[in-house]
Amino acid sequence: MICDAGTKARFTRPLVRWYRTAGRDLPWRNRPEPYAVYISEIMLQQTQVSTVIPYFHRFLSAYPTIGDLAAAPLEKVLKQWQGLGYYARARHLHRAACQIVEQYGGAFPSDLKALMSLPGIGRSTAGAILTIALGQRHPILDGNVRRVLCRFFAIKEDPREKKVEAMLWDLSSALLPKRLPGFYLQAIMDLGATICKPKQPICGDCPVTRACGARRAGLQADIPLKKPTKMIPHFDYVAGVILSGDAVLIRRRPLKGLLAGLWEFPGDRVAEIFGELSADESPEAALHTYFKNELGLELTTAGQWMTIKHVFTHFKMTLHVFICRIDAQLGYEAPFRWAKMKTLDQHPFSSSHHRIVLRLDTLDRGGSATLSAS
Repeated sequence: MICDAGTKARFTRPLVRWYRTAGRDLPWRNRPEPYAVYISEIMLQQTQVSTVIPYFHRFLSAYPTIGDLAAAPLEKVLKQWQGLGYYARARHLHRAACQIVEQYGGAFPSDLKALMSLPGIGRSTAGAILTIALGQRHPILDGNVRRVLCRFFAIKEDPREKKVEAMLWDLSSALLPKRLPGFYLQAIMDLGATICKPKQPICGDCPVTRACGARRAGLQADIPLKKPTKMIPHFDYVAGVILSGDAVLIRRRPLKGLLAGLWEFPGDRVAEIFGELSADESPEAALHTYFKNELGLELTTAGQWMTIKHVFTHFKMTLHVFICRIDAQLGYEAPFRWAKMKTLDQHPFSSSHHRIVLRLDTLDRGGSATLSAS
């Protein structure tokens, strides 16, 4: 697909004119230096701008420089990130910050390949940092840009196919102006976020609508080609809030895998506890079995305290939470820890388990279930 000077004039110029008056006033655009752009780009991956803004302010307040981020313990970084989800992003941020300090003296590398070698930084993110913050000229291809280009050029093929993706990179590069390329990148990202939206694009307000191939063909709703809808599996989990005096037992997840490094209340997926019998067993029975096998606790009485529903990328979860008590704090080694109730807010929890922490503030400690050591 050819992108000639005429096509560029019909797309790039009206887009830039539109952005001068319609562009969003976002906090990271007020300080276009590599670190702020980097943090914003990572936070905006799979997260809406309205959600990111307060997190961006808090994160930059806690870690105003790349050196501050590198010096911080990972657990504190995860705590700052708590609620944004996709926690691998925070772990990559921390690892990349450490590498930038160790290998580059705290200055962002100005070479595209060097920047892409850092954890969690792909070609599009690296291109955005170097173009917006350092005035270099690199194309990007995030979700918004991909959607805009597919519609403007009426690309009916799957944008996830390698040959189509390569073509989109070429188009993104060809449309990039020599003057103020960072300004243009922010313009096309804004167009995709506010006008050329995934559903119900506002074509009447689009600055390039007259030249848009999808609009002229009436294919806005069909382009880009969507992934086939997959059935999202549902799993039941159990968790026990084990209280002993003013302390509660918590467990840190492994440093690799889902929700790596975060804290939670002990429990497991019901199917993992019972295997093939899970469909015929209750969450309470699963809790009995889990604590007996894993912690040597014989559950005598329990009552379900709360139910939490949460959607992950690849599955849905119902978390059945039980409140429990023991008289003495049995000794457990890592990854378990007895934590004072008043210190729980210092630990990074996943969003579902953080809801348990918030609910604990209202707990009537006078009555609950009972556990005894087996």
